[in-house]
Order: sequence, then structure tokens, then C-alpha cells
Amino acid sequence: MQNTIFIVDDDPVQRRILQQVVGRENYNIAIAPGGPEALEMLRQPDFKPDVLILDLMMPELDGFGLLDKMHELGINIPTIVQTAQGGIDTIVKAMQKGAKDFMVKPASTERILISIKNALETKKLHTEINRINKKQQGQFSFDDLIASSPNMDRVKTLGTKGAQSNIPILIEGESGVGKEVIARAIQGTSERAGKPFIIVNCGAIPENLVESILFGHEKGSFTGAVGKQVGKFVEASGGTLFLDEVGELPLNIQVKLLRAIQEGEVEPVGAARPVKVDIRLISATNRNMIEAVQKGEFREDLYYRLNVFPIAVPPLRDRLEDIGELTQHFITRFAVEEGKNITGISDQALNMMALYTWPGNVRQLENTIFRAIILCEQSLLEVCDFPQIAAHVEGFNSQIPAAPSPQTTADIYHQGPAMFGDEIELNHRRTAYTNGVANSAQMRIPDLMPNIEQKPQAQQAPNSGISALHNNGEMRRLEEVEADMIRMAMSRYRGHMSEVARKLGIGRSTLYRKVQDLGLDKNDNPINQ
Repeated sequence: MQNTIFIVDDDPVQRRILQQVVGRENYNIAIAPGGPEALEMLRQPDFKPDVLILDLMMPELDGFGLLDKMHELGINIPTIVQTAQGGIDTIVKAMQKGAKDFMVKPASTERILISIKNALETKKLHTEINRINKKQQGQFSFDDLIASSPNMDRVKTLGTKGAQSNIPILIEGESGVGKEVIARAIQGTSERAGKPFIIVNCGAIPENLVESILFGHEKGSFTGAVGKQVGKFVEASGGTLFLDEVGELPLNIQVKLLRAIQEGEVEPVGAARPVKVDIRLISATNRNMIEAVQKGEFREDLYYRLNVFPIAVPPLRDRLEDIGELTQHFITRFAVEEGKNITGISDQALNMMALYTWPGNVRQLENTIFRAIILCEQSLLEVCDFPQIAAHVEGFNSQIPAAPSPQTTADIYHQGPAMFGDEIELNHRRTAYTNGVANSAQMRIPDLMPNIEQKPQAQQAPNSGISALHNNGEMRRLEEVEADMIRMAMSRYRGHMSEVARKLGIGRSTLYRKVQDLGLDKNDNPINQ
């Protein structure tokens, strides 16, 4: 997305000079010949420049007057003021009125471009800080949502309408699409903005603690209850309760949840009487709830109680227009957190990102940018900083290691864990996020290759194939042949699990499951010893 530079100057020669300098950097340019014209343009709701270059000395409405008007209207744009009079009093006055930088005419091309770049960076940081503050204060709204694609317009429209009442909302979408962010925007747009926003991850709570965590318990109500604890319903009273992955709740808890929603009260474990609560309930799931109801895994009456106002969030592959803005958002955030001087991403890398399907959605994009920020040594992210993405996008250098010459796996192990590289480890963690196999996150890639030691690659080279018969002539079991196939692929592609899955024609999550089921994940890897 190109930034817009707004030039306000009554001198036509100075306007042309600035226009030529700024135009060389491919910025969008807007021009006003004076203060009144600039004020009229700024009052238009669809005109939102990123940087204002303002001449202080102008007839009718000078630069100081325009800064005052902008302050009255609540317009906050990073402003660079310039004038032929560079007195210290003038500079101090301009800064007091909100200017971010000051230039004395005639300014050099380098000075102008550096000032614009600094102003843009300041704007990005302020935007991120405001977004974080709003989330913490419960004021995050749909205006703060990074979602400008047409497919997200319906989500914002439905969310805004749903926020105007206390109707139960069910947010549906794949893992990683940003369901929690939508829930926060609903709360920040409603009358409960600024009130408690309590999150409960229903899939991460031990089954024997779900009731206590949701509804609370009294002291001594069960073994280990050394004190009274209020539940999440009571914590959220007056605000919003967000039940993430609500489809994972046990059936016995679903009954009590239904009663809590219907009656507006909860009964803590061991309590003598129920407790009234006033909450706004928002639920989210990545499951097919209709299918769960048909299988008897989720109560039908509770489903229809939660699904009063459904909102379906599209996956990132269906709103690729958002990738550019989301990418810049994550770059700004992680560059500051990691102390890196990285300001953006090259056009070639951004085009590659737009061609990828993003099975892990926004969460995968976030982790991919984080990894690239760590690796990058330049001011812009390039294609080479995204080897895992390039490996799956046609026309880009994937940098996948070449197939090794036939050698024993013992030789591979003796080369040390550096052979596998941090790319494989990070790829596995990303895969765990992408496919929802969090239970596989504790496995490290070298741990997946223990039994290759027993069957050197030289014995199973591609030319020799995999035998379907035992030495006695009997047929081998299918799972034995499958295990040999996976061993061969993992050895051939050096543990690059994404490439292994692609060559075998199966999904990555399926590959990890087969690795476990076939006993290839035992911790007897020489590397770990």
C-alpha cells in the first residue's frame, strides 16, 4: 500500500520541487495551494494522508492556524513544517502545536526524504501503540481491525450490528483467522466497551477442572479447594465472556452452560445458592458444529442457544488483499520488539506472499514474519528470508537442499544437528500451528528419524526400491512397507518434513501422525545422546 504525502504550500515553485522529489520515491501525492484549501480537503472523511508537509508562512490561513484547526477537529497527521524563517522561537512554536519535524527552505533532497521516512515510521509506531492500548482498555473496535478486503466487509458489518444488542454471537472460522480479534472488536463497539473481557480456552482446560474454572467453587468443596474461587462467569459480569473453542466442552458441562445462559446465573461448586451474572457471551469454534451435533458430541439445544447470531470469518486465502497491510503491521511490531532496523518488505517478496495459500491463516503469517525478522540483516525483507514459503510458490527460489548421495544415516547423524538447520525446527513449529497439531509441538525433527540408523540408505536407494516380500518369500505387512517409504523419504530430503509430505502426496499433519503411529518418534536418536 502506497503512502500519501500531502503538500501544502502557497509557492508554486516550491510545490513543484517537492512534488518532483517525493514523486521519485513512488509515494502518492496530494497538493493544496493554501491553508483554506488544505482544511477543506482534510475535512473529507475519505482523505487520510500519511504525512503532511506544511509551509508556515501563507496568506489567509497560515501553517500555525492550520495546525490549530487540525487539533480542534481531532486530525492527527505526522507533520513536517518548513519555512524560510528558521528562528528558534518559530521552531519551538511549531513543535508545541504538534509538528514532528522542521525544515528550513531550501531543504536538500536527502533532508526531505529522511524527514518523510522518519514521519512514516513514527506514524506506524503510534498506530501500533494505540492499537495495543485499545486492546488493553477494551476499546478496540472494527475501525482498528486490519481488514480492508471485500470479504471482510460483511464480517465488520455483521459484527457492528451484533454489537448493538446483547445477543449471543458464535464466531466460526478456521484456526488462526483471528476470531478473538473479532470478538474484541465486537466488545469495543458495544455498550460494554471498557468493561472486563474474559477469555476461556475451552479446549485447554483439564476436564475435571472445567466446572470450577467456569462457575467457581467454595472453600472445601472438593479435595484441594483451599479457598474460595470465583469463576470466569463472575469475573466477566458486566462485560464480555469469550468462550474460545466452545465445541471442546464436555457434555456434562454443556448442560450447566445452557442453564447459565438461560437463567443468567451460575452455581459454584459447593455453593448453597446460585449467583446472578450479567455477561455478554461470544463463542468461537473451528469445528463443524452441525456435524458435532449429529454425532452427539455437542448438545443440539446448546448449539442453537449459542448460534443465535453467527459470524463466519473467511480464511486468509480468501482475503489476500489484506496480506500487504497485515505484513507491514507484523513487521513494525516485531522490528521494534527485536530491535531491528527493518522498515518493510520488497515488492517481489510481497508478491510471493500473495501467491501462497496460507493454510495456517493470519497466525501462520504472523509467525512467518517473526522468523523473517530474526533472520533478516537488511532494511527490507526479501524472498530469501522466506525459504519455507518460496518452497511452495512456483517461480521462486525454494532453496530446498539437494538430495544427498547414498550414504548411511549414521554418516548423516555424525554431521551433527546443524545439517538440519533451524529452518526445519521452525517449519515444524509453524506446521503445528497451521494444522492444529499442538500435541506434536514437543517433537523435534531429529527425534523423528531414529530407526533410519538400522536401515542405511544405501540398502534402500531409489534404484533398488522397497521390497514387498520378506526373505522367506512371504508378503510384508503394508505398514512395514509404508514405514520404509517414510524412512527413505525423510532420509532423501534430509528431514524437510514439508517436502517429504509433498513428495509422498499426503498432508503434513497426516505425516506426523504416521510417524508416531509407526513408531518412528522414539527418543533413541544419537543426536540427542
